[in-house]
Amino acid sequence: MAISLRRARMIIRKALEKGREMQLKPLSVVVLDAGGHVIAFEREDGAAPGRFGIAQGKAYGSVMLGMAGTAQMARAEAQAYFMAAVNGVYGGKVIPVPGGVLVRDKKGAVIGAVGVTGDTSDNDAIAAMSGIDAAGLAGEI
Repeated sequence: MAISLRRARMIIRKALEKGREMQLKPLSVVVLDAGGHVIAFEREDGAAPGRFGIAQGKAYGSVMLGMAGTAQMARAEAQAYFMAAVNGVYGGKVIPVPGGVLVRDKKGAVIGAVGVTGDTSDNDAIAAMSGIDAAGLAGEI
């Protein structure tokens, strides 16, 4: 199973709705496929233009390592040298913090990741999960 464009757009729409419901700062949301390629991206009015790279970095690390943002952050805190090496391998594209959410199908296979940025990392992750849940997929924070 792959994340379709229709599902990716739903994830983004519902994540942004959750952000507005929680009165978060303007969010940016990206959905990546299992190979780390962008399916869809949106940046709310008022969000900083550099947010694409942050959202992508959160999601990219999740999908490429098969490890959600929270687990990446714990690994970075425990073994900073490992995450530094990983970032070297991936050209500095990995941002190991919450808000990068791994997406799995019903069988548990990794089918992509969602990256949300704009508010606190924990709030970003909540918004991402809201979108993933609405699309009927399983997210791993």
